[in-house]
Amino acid sequence: MKPVLRLPSPLFQFKSIRSSIAAAFSCLILVSVGITSFISYRLSADAVEKNSQAYLSEVMKQVGANIQSYFTNMENISTLALTNKDVKYFISNTVFISEADRRIYEKRISDMFQSILYTRKDIASIMVFGYNGKFVSDRRSTSLNPNAKPEEQLWYKQAKQEGGKPVVSSSHVQHVIQNEYRWVVSLSRELKSTDGIAGEGIFLVDLNLSVISEICSQVNLGKRGYVFIVDNGGNIVYHPQQQLIYSNLKSELIDKVMHTDSFVTYDGDESRIYSVHDTKFGWKIVGVAYTDELVTNKHTIQSSFLLLAVFGLAITLLLSFVLSHRFSKPIKNLQDKMKQVEKGNFDIRAEIEQENEIGQLGRTFNLMVGHTKELMSEIIRNEETKRKSELKVLQAQINPHFLYNTLDSIIWMAEGKKHEEVVLMTSALAKLFRASINKSDELVPIFIEIEHIRSYLLIQKMRYKEKLDYRIDVSQDIMACKTIKILLQPFVENAIYHGIKNKPGCGLITIAGEEKDGKIVFTIEDNGLGMTPDQLRHILVPKTGTERGTGVGIANVHERIQLYFGTSYGVSFESEPEKGTRVTLTIPRSE
Repeated sequence: MKPVLRLPSPLFQFKSIRSSIAAAFSCLILVSVGITSFISYRLSADAVEKNSQAYLSEVMKQVGANIQSYFTNMENISTLALTNKDVKYFISNTVFISEADRRIYEKRISDMFQSILYTRKDIASIMVFGYNGKFVSDRRSTSLNPNAKPEEQLWYKQAKQEGGKPVVSSSHVQHVIQNEYRWVVSLSRELKSTDGIAGEGIFLVDLNLSVISEICSQVNLGKRGYVFIVDNGGNIVYHPQQQLIYSNLKSELIDKVMHTDSFVTYDGDESRIYSVHDTKFGWKIVGVAYTDELVTNKHTIQSSFLLLAVFGLAITLLLSFVLSHRFSKPIKNLQDKMKQVEKGNFDIRAEIEQENEIGQLGRTFNLMVGHTKELMSEIIRNEETKRKSELKVLQAQINPHFLYNTLDSIIWMAEGKKHEEVVLMTSALAKLFRASINKSDELVPIFIEIEHIRSYLLIQKMRYKEKLDYRIDVSQDIMACKTIKILLQPFVENAIYHGIKNKPGCGLITIAGEEKDGKIVFTIEDNGLGMTPDQLRHILVPKTGTERGTGVGIANVHERIQLYFGTSYGVSFESEPEKGTRVTLTIPRSE
């Protein structure tokens, strides 16, 4: 039988109007002071915040105007080239120029470009690429990078598509000139023939990114405020902490910036005001200021609110002290029952016999005990969610040894002037990192996972050369289906480092994927050293802190599959020593 709390009859009851008014008055003070102070605080804070947003918006407009003036000057330079007779004659498809005349025209055009650069230290280079194969720049002697064809560059393609309109690129490394790698913003446009119909070449002006950086860094938005720029595709053109952005150590609300003019993030002392200004050339200039630096009197408003609240509380406590002795005994009995709850008895309930404050307190006690039981169940659910989050963090880690080895390989190939191999491996590494640090949903289409593992295997193939070979045979019917990210890499990595690396001769890894009975089945098979039965028994056992490696563990992948899809899915192994290992991963088909 459940223990029941029986409250004794109170010594005093509220039978007089005076007692009722005293109790009601204390409540009215708290409510009135609280509501009035809160409304006053919110109105004042909102007014100051709006003024701060207006100020920030004006500053961003000015920054946009300054940057626009630079690009207007660059457009004027392109117009000068567009109307220059020497340039038109030099790149004309209808005029034959002898070798001697070509040198004369190159010198005259180069001298003109040099005179422009002499007055504009912010411009990195000026170049013209004729469709007839001729090239001229601001340098007398220039060699193009054989591994970076101009017609394959994005600024070249966009200028050709626009048919004469100026095109401003995002920030990028300009590498069309041999042995030069400058961080620039490019303005390019197509040069037309005399009749203005046919295109005859591409004009390019590169602006040093340091100019943009200097303009943005001069803006004062408090001690922590800053300015950054994104292009119309959501790519960051400039950010004062650009390296942290690329390293995924800092993030910005790019999606919100692309669709909102101004907004505020509320996060205590880290609350920020974002002001977005659109430019004529497609960029968005974003000012970020911390509210606690712009809203300087916010703390004064908060202090006033607290003083009013403390004053009301003092009056309430004084009234409560007068009435508290009337309720001490029943409250002490209720306290005894609370001690039983502290010992773990959550089935106890107070029997409500009075409809006064003591009765309300007993009812609150009953609600508290019931809510406590619910909270205990919620804690268990939260622990499960926390485990998912921890595993999600684990899957975003990148093996530093793999990164060091890959970068060493890139350096070695670069020193050996194997430019194509450097480009290929760097591109594969970029794709690999893009998939690893992507902040999108945990579930991704299978074709993205296949692209990720293909990039990983390409890097390993370039490292191990004839030591490693691989085959990927995944059905096109399942490419659009969803899977968890970084599903295959841990098993491929395990096959290389534990199965093939120390095996004599060439190792082969085969990856296959297909749908079977409404499920998607992946198999990863290698002809490596294999595993003993004892190793197989421990392969899916989670490692301890000292045993865990630097990548996403095999056991963690098995746990992630079962957390997201259920215990009927997961990973299984088949292996024989000296013959190889076969891993089977099963997940449900989900579009």
